[in-house]
Amino acid sequence: MSATFPPDKPAPATSEWAGRGEQGSMPALRLMAWIALRLGRPAARLLLHPITLYYLCFAAQARRHSARYLARVLGRPPTFGDRYRHVHAFASTVLDRVYFVSGRMDAVDLKLVGAELIDQTLAEGRGAFLLGAHIGSFEALHAVGESRHALRVAMVMYPDNARMIHAVLKALAPSFPLGIIPIGRPGSTLAIRDWLDGGGLVGLLGDRHIGGEGTRGATLELPFLGRPARFSDGPLRLAMMLRRRVIFMVALYLGGRRYELRFVQMADFSRPPAAAAEREQLIAAALRDYVARLEALVHEAPTNWFNFFDFWAEDAPHDA
Repeated sequence: MSATFPPDKPAPATSEWAGRGEQGSMPALRLMAWIALRLGRPAARLLLHPITLYYLCFAAQARRHSARYLARVLGRPPTFGDRYRHVHAFASTVLDRVYFVSGRMDAVDLKLVGAELIDQTLAEGRGAFLLGAHIGSFEALHAVGESRHALRVAMVMYPDNARMIHAVLKALAPSFPLGIIPIGRPGSTLAIRDWLDGGGLVGLLGDRHIGGEGTRGATLELPFLGRPARFSDGPLRLAMMLRRRVIFMVALYLGGRRYELRFVQMADFSRPPAAAAEREQLIAAALRDYVARLEALVHEAPTNWFNFFDFWAEDAPHDA
């Protein structure tokens, strides 16, 4: 399936990534999905090479941000091979979404680590937050539902993001439970609470700063790969307010057909302290822990981080 990147056009500095469109076309996505399911994964993966070359040549913004990130995580200027492997890994995970959502688990080799946390959460019936990042494949989570049919997952996200890819996935698997709770709308918090009360899991990706949308929470600058970057504690404050457990979730792409899906408990806000200062300390500690986990993961699997935007705000105007 063809990868989608931001178009090469200026975007507002505030929440710049949130309002971007996508490159690619619906017919191309549908064609790749058809090839993936009818001709098989090996045939579909052959097409990932020209797709990767296309985006390396024509997606200037994505190419620039990828090079900046790789230079930091590798500690040296990235080679063409480094940049190629980064984009190819992204394209590979996009392709494999087809197999995850259509139940074709024979196409991938998935290892689960920490699945007992999900079983415990389902048994409690209170739901939990899954705090992830733009690393690997979030869709791999749905593979867990193959053996845990009570598993219900909803993503909290901007509804217009990745609309083409979701339309294709829905066309491939009409019964696929693609739950989305739109953020930034009246009633979003109540919808999240209701989903959790029904025993569902709420997925959020915490490695993109959201500003200017009236969202709760503070934006903090924390060191990340040797330079301060902005992180929002909004997801953690929401988990604290709703008194829920926070599970760190990641599905690393290990190359070929191999994935490793990991669940690690990061915080449990089921019984928050009464003192406001203590609650603030818990939130701050959890955010630092999240950033540390994220940094460790990108060092472990550098080509897995797919934040193709101005993460360190290097393109933003600076005061003289």
